[in-house]
Amino acid sequence: MLFGGSLIGPVRRPRTWTRPLLCIALALLGCCAQAALAAPSAAAKASMAGDEHAGDESTLAIGFAGPLSGPSMGVGRSMRNGVQLALDEANRRGVIIAGKHYRLKLVSQDDRADPGTAEYVARYLIGQRVIGVVGHWTSGTSLAAAPVYHAAGVIQVTPSAMSRKLTALSYPRIFRTIPNNESIGRWSARYAVDKLGLRSVVTMDDRTPFGQGLAEQFAREVEAQGGKVLARYNVSDKTSDFNAPLMQARSLKPDLIFFGGLDWQAGVLAKSIRRLKLEARLMTSPGTLGLPFLMRAGPDANGALVLEPGPPQDKMPGWRHFRQRYSEAFDSDIDLYAVFAYEAAQSILLGLRQAGSTDPDAIARAMHRLRFEGVSGPVAFNEEGDLLNPTFTLYEVQDQRWVPVTRLHGLPR
Repeated sequence: MLFGGSLIGPVRRPRTWTRPLLCIALALLGCCAQAALAAPSAAAKASMAGDEHAGDESTLAIGFAGPLSGPSMGVGRSMRNGVQLALDEANRRGVIIAGKHYRLKLVSQDDRADPGTAEYVARYLIGQRVIGVVGHWTSGTSLAAAPVYHAAGVIQVTPSAMSRKLTALSYPRIFRTIPNNESIGRWSARYAVDKLGLRSVVTMDDRTPFGQGLAEQFAREVEAQGGKVLARYNVSDKTSDFNAPLMQARSLKPDLIFFGGLDWQAGVLAKSIRRLKLEARLMTSPGTLGLPFLMRAGPDANGALVLEPGPPQDKMPGWRHFRQRYSEAFDSDIDLYAVFAYEAAQSILLGLRQAGSTDPDAIARAMHRLRFEGVSGPVAFNEEGDLLNPTFTLYEVQDQRWVPVTRLHGLPR
């Protein structure tokens, strides 16, 4: 999809699907499936050659964990590509720490967007002696893996998990390169109530740490702004049947329905709202931006709103050069969250350089002091590892296209 000439690939919130016995067996054998990069160029293949020498003392391993198979493999592979690109560029420049030359190696693992698998993936990556991990994709998988990384002293930087619970753990080596759901929920509510005058709302969520936490924060802020929360509903993160809550909501006549959940469910919900002839507008969760929602909802998507992290891609200060480098290395679309995965890898590498040490504790301390210009804009972290001055963009579906409406800056006060 084009915005001002830039490509926005599909942005997906993954479905949680579990195959526990198989995942446990694979993880214990250290053989969790690794998905290949989508048709890397010759240059990318050359940069990844020699990975069999991971045990060399001159090699530093960086991990990636995310969905490399299943419904969300597109976004997972795109994020993995972003991390690989950051490591390839650093290797070409040369990595020298305390006078010693190192080669960076990516160790990627497929967590299938499943919290149970994510814990075993984390243990596998620790066994590979990674100093840091970019991941995981969902809040549920990130929360499951976080205690494992923390106990092993490994850095974790998520480019996509928004649950406030993650950084509230106060682990000193945990970071994220996107805003948390607390700030997303508050800005979304303020815009809906103050700017759009949508003062009566109904919330729905999928009971996941991300969706439920986002909907709860949205509801609190609506009330703080003088609006009314008429009802709150929970649904399964696998359901496509919204009839029962919508029939109840119809009698309440809300101005807005806020949904905390996945993009494919949001598309079904949009169609259900119109089929049941509710007049309410729909506001969805970050991760809805892209084609999957539009394809499921069709013309019923028109009028839907979403607040996403970062500026529009074509407005990102480093987007043009990033897109060019990515396209030269990988024959695949660029998902929105590939940018944040690239910045997550950058933050580890810059922390490594500033610390002048390969010790993860020293690197994490340096990361807390980082101030650098990323692809999406300035990147810096607060004491808990959250993004210090995030940027947000509100999009609306107009004529079945996502159109950026306004940009917001900083944390809501």
